Amino acid sequence: MDTVTYPESSVISFISDHMIPLRVRYDAQPTAGDFNVKWTPTIVTLDYDGKEHHRTVGFLKADEFMASMLLGIAKIDFDHDQFNGALENLKNLLSDFPSTRSAPEGIYLQGVTLYKQSNDAGFLKKAYEQLTDEFPNDEWTQRAYPYRLL
Repeated sequence: MDTVTYPESSVISFISDHMIPLRVRYDAQPTAGDFNVKWTPTIVTLDYDGKEHHRTVGFLKADEFMASMLLGIAKIDFDHDQFNGALENLKNLLSDFPSTRSAPEGIYLQGVTLYKQSNDAGFLKKAYEQLTDEFPNDEWTQRAYPYRLL
């Protein structure tokens, strides 16, 4: 990722605007062991307390990297019941990176977040329908499958 992804200006700007990066070698103990990092690249998205909320493993192109990081940031907001922040990050993910591997989980999480914020189960069904239309064979479509009954 050092030669392809990280040098891109869009990635540099994204990291500067959204993250506090820390590079740890996979064999740097105890930190690598604390976060179960066995190989590189493993990107662990942590909150300010050092709790993991998202993880990606393997090389990613710039758009996939930024989409995954937005998803991780949205998960932090969601897990801390900061639903407006989660929805803003998911909106950015889905508008800027709609075809990435993170998009289906973003659609799913957006539906769940809207439901938790409003108590309206229609958002869950809408998420399932969107997943069915855009990503019919994705694992997140299968996870949302029960919402078709709402």
